[in-house]
Amino acid sequence: MKRAKFRLQPVLELRRSEERAAAAAAAEAANAAADADRRATDYETTLAAAVLPRSLPAGSFVAAMTLLRTAATDASDARALATASAEQSELVRAQWTAAAQRTKGLERLRERHLAALQHAEDVAEERAVDDLVTGRAGRVPTASGADPEEVPWTA
Repeated sequence: MKRAKFRLQPVLELRRSEERAAAAAAAEAANAAADADRRATDYETTLAAAVLPRSLPAGSFVAAMTLLRTAATDASDARALATASAEQSELVRAQWTAAAQRTKGLERLRERHLAALQHAEDVAEERAVDDLVTGRAGRVPTASGADPEEVPWTA
């Protein structure tokens, strides 16, 4: 018996490739978010460790304060970038989840299709065996002349 083909197989393959692409994008976005967070933490740690000397001339003090203010701005910007990167990573992960759900739905349909085909094959095989058994049991042996009551049904 020829097996019926799953008609949505091309769509399933497309969905699987979309899911793989979304997974790769999610991994890349997660790595980018982790890197941005690491850079922001480094900026913040460096800024926290900065100490002004106790006595500085006025021009050096203003330059040091300007440098610290710029460093604080850079650290703040890096933290904002890390936060935005983490949010973007969440959005990409949500797209991956949606792609996985679409793929899973088609995979369930395919499994049902295969189960239905297997059931049909099982029923056809059972009918064929029943036909063989009932066909042999209904025949009367003529060659040996034996009593039909004594002939086994598997003969």
